[in-house]
Amino acid sequence: MTGPEAGAAEIAAAVRAKRVSAIEVARAAVARARADRWNAFTAVVADRAEADAAAVDARLARGEDPGPLAGVPYAVKNLFDIQGLTTVSGSKIDRDLPPAAADATAVARLKSAGAVLIGALNMDEYAFGFTTENTHYGAARNPHDPTRVCGGSSGGSGAAPAAGMVPFTLGTDTNGSIRVPSSLCGLFGLKPTYGRLGRGGAKLFAQSFDHIGPLARSTADLALVYDALQGPDARDPACRPGPVEPASGALAGGQTLRIALADDYFTRLLAPEAREAVAKVADALKTTRRIAIPEAGRARAAAFVITAAEGGNLHLDSLRTRAADFDPHTRDRFLAGALMPAAWTIQAQRFRAWYRAKVLELFREVDVILAPSTPMPAPPIGQETITLDGVALPTKPSMGIHTQPISFIGLPVVVAPIARDGLPIGVQLIAAPWRELDALRVAAALESMGVAQSKVAA
Repeated sequence: MTGPEAGAAEIAAAVRAKRVSAIEVARAAVARARADRWNAFTAVVADRAEADAAAVDARLARGEDPGPLAGVPYAVKNLFDIQGLTTVSGSKIDRDLPPAAADATAVARLKSAGAVLIGALNMDEYAFGFTTENTHYGAARNPHDPTRVCGGSSGGSGAAPAAGMVPFTLGTDTNGSIRVPSSLCGLFGLKPTYGRLGRGGAKLFAQSFDHIGPLARSTADLALVYDALQGPDARDPACRPGPVEPASGALAGGQTLRIALADDYFTRLLAPEAREAVAKVADALKTTRRIAIPEAGRARAAAFVITAAEGGNLHLDSLRTRAADFDPHTRDRFLAGALMPAAWTIQAQRFRAWYRAKVLELFREVDVILAPSTPMPAPPIGQETITLDGVALPTKPSMGIHTQPISFIGLPVVVAPIARDGLPIGVQLIAAPWRELDALRVAAALESMGVAQSKVAA
């Protein structure tokens, strides 16, 4: 009921039925977080957790509805503002900032829904990375094999649910930072449409790319959290959600969806495990149709150009005055972005508009596109290169080979972790803009068939 394997829906039901108190649940989660063997947490907010849980129990005692996530413990990537805690964003430099004066929009919404925040989670510095091998806070370790990475930049957000410390977390995704940890840690992850969920109070990496979203061990929990996060956000000018689209309770809808496999670019540079995962999903869904996403390789290149330029300019003052306090890899990439010729970014943005129009045309023919999430299962911590299809590649950037062309134009994606022996790996279920529910329904169908499965690491 409150142990490591308990899900968000299960915990909320138990708290609402008064089979367990929210305070008991929170104390158990805090104890697990304090015993963190995976370096997932950078801060545990025990006093706040106790107070928030007590408030849930008090509302229940008064006969009030405490919310759909009543008493459910969770944690957030340490770039979300938590009132009273300094938001470090995986950096050394931001330790000098004052504590946050207010919660991020997403944190405030989850509190209103009855969820209980436990702490902040490890990440790549300023969200610029795919492995969470953080120079300042240490590498986050994969609960399925502590010698391996758990992905990034939301690495702690992947490790914490996979280890059973909390049932769900929040991460952010610029080029794949929800989807890569979900794949490597064996979780369901949702990167919504760009602009769907409010980013107020979240420290951004690249304004025109960044998304927030949940990671969890079931599609039901993913949908429950997604619903709690929806709605307009006056603090985020990019947030334009339209009407709230409830996902909870709608995952088993009878709608027939047209599904295709991403061809060409998405069939290259893959380890056997990634190929097998996509094939297993295609077989389960009885789809053989293939569809080519045009110029996906150029899209990845253009994504590198724009995100590096936006990130470099965002951190320009610190690059000038505190260059030595950056992780050297982050600093060098931000410097390259800040010094990039304007003509490059202008051309990349022109290509972005063309590419978006071409990809959206595909959704006249299909509803969901299947693609690999990561090219391989989690590589060892510290490994500099990987070999895929006989090609030696740098490890860190290569974890995003298949995610970057999708976030480049803000499409909604659900990662489904594929049931298999050995290290986890997931597939991307890519839908048309604002059609998160299509991707969630496919993930739920795969889960009900036993093809997609997330489990707490032994």
